Amino acid sequence: MERGYEGATLDAIAAEAGVAVDTVYAAFGSKRGILSSLIDVSLVGDDEGTPLLEREGPQSVRRERDPQRQVELFANDITAIMGRMAPIFSIMRAAAKTEPDVGKMLRRMLDSRLQGMMVFIEALTSNSSLRDGVTRPEAAETVWMLTSAEMYNLAIMDRGWSEEKYQRWLADALVNLLLPRGK
Repeated sequence: MERGYEGATLDAIAAEAGVAVDTVYAAFGSKRGILSSLIDVSLVGDDEGTPLLEREGPQSVRRERDPQRQVELFANDITAIMGRMAPIFSIMRAAAKTEPDVGKMLRRMLDSRLQGMMVFIEALTSNSSLRDGVTRPEAAETVWMLTSAEMYNLAIMDRGWSEEKYQRWLADALVNLLLPRGK
């Protein structure tokens, strides 16, 4: 995080970890391997290997029957995820300018995020219709944009919002943009 992708050499990473460079190579294979592992752990918050959508946060959204509460639970979960992932997205965007492989990783992550937002929309629409004129793909794109690292950084870093304020704003915005009026 301190040095960015280009500034974080394998030698520097090994020195910071207190291991030999060969150990880093053996464990991760490359700097992209380290980045990939960092993404995997940061996305879910641990190294247990349980996929994100099988974890308690997304499962609680699926189980909930009140659409407004589903949105609130989702906003809570995605705020925690973005707290861990937003710095990584920033690093990847910068690195993607000179590292085509990182650019491909970023594109896959963004596409995967959109698919995850569609899963949320499907859970939401199992209990409620969407606001008039909003299709499921449009709703997923709306959620994808509002939950982006860029929006998170604007609120938290640039405006100095607390995570609680961001979470409330996000839930209110999603309810207003996705659910029928009066729901």
